[in-house]
Amino acid sequence: MMIRLVAVGKLREKHWQEGVADYAMRLRAYAPLEITEVPESRLAEGASPAEEGKALAREGDALLSRLKGRQGKVVGLDRNGEPLDSLELADWLRREILDGQKETAFIIGGPLGLSPSVLERADLVISLSRMTFPHQMARLILLEQIYRAFRIMRKEPYHR
Repeated sequence: MMIRLVAVGKLREKHWQEGVADYAMRLRAYAPLEITEVPESRLAEGASPAEEGKALAREGDALLSRLKGRQGKVVGLDRNGEPLDSLELADWLRREILDGQKETAFIIGGPLGLSPSVLERADLVISLSRMTFPHQMARLILLEQIYRAFRIMRKEPYHR
């Protein structure tokens, strides 16, 4: 199964880049991985809700454009999504693979989250935690969890 990660914004800090590169390398031993970034909308300090809504819509359009022509499942990350633990994520991925899914796209929004249009397009919306994380950290956590899921599926030591 091809794993696609589509995220808003670039990783600027070296520690996030190195962490993502490490888990991307580990994950590629189990599945092909493609990471795509779309531009983060710039907002002035104290932007109005209307301006935030427009920025969110622009990011949503950019994310959805990366999904055009794709046949696989789309998983959106949102704080109000379904909370899955590591075993539940592994079980979900296993079922998707057994059902013949060729690819799955995981979508991470920017500081404003995901637009309603992206959430509507998603086949599944999950939450990494009830806590709030920077979107750069969410990318690292998600890749680690997908890697962990493949290790669980193969009954390899890692998950404790």
